[in-house]
Amino acid sequence: MKPEIIIAVNLGTEDEAKKFIRKVKDEVDYFKIDAGLFTKTGPSILKFIKDIGKKVFLDLKFHDIPSTVARAVGSCIELGVDICTLHASGGFEMMEAAVKEKWICKKDYPLFLGVTVLTSLDTANIRDIFGTERTVEDQVLLLAQLCKSAGLNGVVASSREASLIKKEIDGEFVVATPGIRPLWASSDEHTRVYTPKKAKEEGVDFIIIGRPVILADDPIGAIRKIKEEIYG
Repeated sequence: MKPEIIIAVNLGTEDEAKKFIRKVKDEVDYFKIDAGLFTKTGPSILKFIKDIGKKVFLDLKFHDIPSTVARAVGSCIELGVDICTLHASGGFEMMEAAVKEKWICKKDYPLFLGVTVLTSLDTANIRDIFGTERTVEDQVLLLAQLCKSAGLNGVVASSREASLIKKEIDGEFVVATPGIRPLWASSDEHTRVYTPKKAKEEGVDFIIIGRPVILADDPIGAIRKIKEEIYG
């Protein structure tokens, strides 16, 4: 059954995160830890998630010279991370170094996802940052193709670009989408948002949801409403 739900645990402290995860753990399999929480807790929050039998999406968006990224990936493998992210704009050699590290360690995890264009950005931002006349869609597809060439398993992209990626890139290539907002939720700072149902229709493999769940008075009820919206 697709897409799978990943809950972004963007909370302030380890205690808050653990309390929340314990509360909703029977509803989902994946929990995403971002740079804010990981910087505060270190690997202990990852260990907690693995110890309760759940899966870790470590969203640190590695972007550095190839050898540094390879070392970071090696640490992810040691920690049992299931999914991790790299900025596709770090280039082919950087992403290939990560893939080679997995080969060296003889592991089939983590799943590598290349971050294409952040969902807070629009075409005007693309022009300012990259000095190009490409649209968001063109930039996303360019970076997705680069990720595929480097051996990554998929990308993080807006669900607005998901169907284009699925159409243009053959084979098993995963699309994970942040900025998903149920019909009843605010879009916050994301500019390219879809509802969970629409994301499914566009072929998304993973939908990443944070604030509509973690800020809800009833997080379990919120997850169940999202599931109903997706699966009917």
